[in-house]
This record gives sequence, C-alpha cells and structure tokens, in this order.
Amino acid sequence: MTDAGLRHGRASLGLSFGVQGVAFALLVTRIPAIQDQYGISDGLLPVFLAAVPILAGVGSVATGKVVARVRPSVVLRWAQPLVLLALLGVGAGREMWHVAVALGVFGLAVGALDASMNMLGVSLQRAYARSIMTGFHAAYSLGGIAGASLAWAGARWELSLLASYLPVVAVLLPVALIGSRWYTEGKGAEGKRPDGTEAGAGGAGGALSFKLLLPLCLIMTFAYIGDSTVSNWSAKYLQDVLGSSEQLATVPYNVYMVTTLLGRAVGDLGVRRFGAVAVVRGGSLLAAGGFAVVAVAPGAWVGMLGFTMLGFGLCAIVPQTFAAAGRMFPGNSDAAVARLNIFNYVGFLVGSPLVGALGDAWSYRGAMLVPMVLVLATLVYARAFGPEPARYGGGHERPRTADVG
Repeated sequence: MTDAGLRHGRASLGLSFGVQGVAFALLVTRIPAIQDQYGISDGLLPVFLAAVPILAGVGSVATGKVVARVRPSVVLRWAQPLVLLALLGVGAGREMWHVAVALGVFGLAVGALDASMNMLGVSLQRAYARSIMTGFHAAYSLGGIAGASLAWAGARWELSLLASYLPVVAVLLPVALIGSRWYTEGKGAEGKRPDGTEAGAGGAGGALSFKLLLPLCLIMTFAYIGDSTVSNWSAKYLQDVLGSSEQLATVPYNVYMVTTLLGRAVGDLGVRRFGAVAVVRGGSLLAAGGFAVVAVAPGAWVGMLGFTMLGFGLCAIVPQTFAAAGRMFPGNSDAAVARLNIFNYVGFLVGSPLVGALGDAWSYRGAMLVPMVLVLATLVYARAFGPEPARYGGGHERPRTADVG
C-alpha cells in the first residue's frame, strides 16, 4: 500500500464518519417532529426508540460474520447509502408501518455502518503505526454538530421532515458513494499488513476471546451510559433541577458536542505523546469530575461547567476502546470491533432509562452520581489500553513502514 493510498483511505474514511454524524443527528434531533408526523403516542415512542439500537446491535453482529468473507470496505460502501435512504424514508412516509420499516432499516444499516467504519479505522491505524483513531471520531462529532444545526434550521423554518432531509440526502449520498472509491484497509487481501507481516501472527492475538475483550466491552458500555445521560437529560436537568430558562437549557448539549469535537481533534496527539492508558485514565477522572460538578451545582452556569468537563473527559474513551480491541486481537480485529460495537448500543439503551428511573425514585442530583461511578470504574481496566507509547506510536520502537499523513 502506497503512502498516497493510505492518505486517500484516511480522508475517505474521515468523510464517512462525518456523513454518519450528520445523518444520525438529523434523526435523533427531530424525534418530536417524527412523533407528530406519524401520530406516535408517548407510550409507543420508547418502543420505536429502543428498536433502533437493538437492531443496530443485530447489524453489528451480522457484520462480524459477513467480514469473514467480504471486506469491511464493501460493507461500508453499501451500508452508508442505505442509512441515508432510510433517513429519507423516515421523512417521506405517512403511515405507522412506513416509519417502522424505515427505522428498522436504519437500525440494521447503522449497526453495519458503525462496525465496518471502526474496522477500517483500526486497520488504518495499524498501517500508520500511530494513533489516528480519535481523529475519525472527531469527524463524526463535526458531522453531528452540522446535522444538529441543520435540524435546528428545519425546525426554526417549520420545514417538513421530507423538506429537511431530501436536500441533505441529495448532497451526501453521491458524496459518500464517490468517497467510497478510496476506502483502504491497512492489511491486504491475504491478511498481511503493509510491511508484509502476517496480521494474525503470534500469541492469542489471532483468536477472539470474549473473556479478554470483556473489560473493553464494559468500558464501552460505561462511556455510552455517560454520553446518553448528557444527550437525554442535560436539558431537563438544567431547567428542572438547576432552574435555568428553557432557552438556556438547550445549551449544555451543544457545549458537550463542541468540547467533544475539540478534545477528539487533539486526542491522537495526546495518545502519541503520553500513551492511550494515560489519556483514558485522565479522561475518566475528568468525566467523573464533570458528573460530580453537575450533581452538586448550585446553578445553571456551574452545571454547564460540569457538562463541559464531560465533553473533554469522555471524548477519547470510545475511539481508544476500538483501537485497544484492534491491538489486543491483531489477527481478528474485525470480529473484535464488531463484538465491541454491540456495547455501544447497550450503553445507549441502559443509560437514559437508568438515570430517569433513579431520578424519579430518588433525585436527579443523586442519579448523576451513578454514571460518575461507572466512568470511574474505567480506571480499574485502564491497562487494557496498552501498550505504552514506547511500543506504539510514541517512541523509538514504533513499527512503522512509511511516514504517511
């Protein structure tokens, strides 16, 4: 693989992450409009919302099986257009079964998309022999900010879902298809790395052991419980608990998204300098501190400080968890990523109901301490993010093949 091929592959994959950020944000930020368009009751809405991550988990599992025969780039090339078309289907339908089918396709395709994107990211990071994974997730965050802004504009101008989604899909679909021409895997068709060594050579790295992967699965779950707490409860918490205005209550999630982007933009530099273990430990402590600040905040502005800390704290954990799975199972990284990706959706499913139930039964301030403790538990498993920088991406023993990117 040439240096130019790796650079093109990295850019096209970054584009794919960004497109997915736009699409997902356009869906989740217009849930009230979707509910109104299809007449979905408040009691039925959680069923629809839960179905998407459950089906995404199914799609991720299926992708883990498919990539044993088909390259992840092929899965991604077809999954991303399917996600965009499913999003358009959500906006174009009128009957309840229309949205059920569209969201079902969206969920399955998102699972395949998330798994295959991160498989390619792990593979490219191996080829680069230095941390680049957090940068891909920064592109996703940037796309999420763009998608949320487009959704705000659509709501502000009272556009229908179809009028909001159609121009975006019309632009992003051909962009994604064209960009997919340069998808690149860091290992060749014969299972070799760009330097010619066997991808699965040596040790247990070629055999997927769920027992060894379990710490990373727990960390992924804890991170997404924290993330879903912010996305689902920050506005309500600021308004109902800290007494902010309705307008001010919309700010914390935007701040969280921006700080997540900023943290991910520099996260790879931190990993190269200090190592993934130190970055994850520091992020976990900062995120736990953010939840603590939110829990004891006397007012809205202190609460927003806590949500800002959360963005910087949580931003690197997820991409580094995928990268750690790739290092742990170098000969079976695709299957490891597909299995790990399921716990993204587990955390998303558990986080919001958990905080809501604790808030109703106890207090929302107390409920914020639960994700704080779970994030702190990441410290127990931080060694799973090795090797240290002298062995990977930060020192003279780095196994590089070319100075790319």
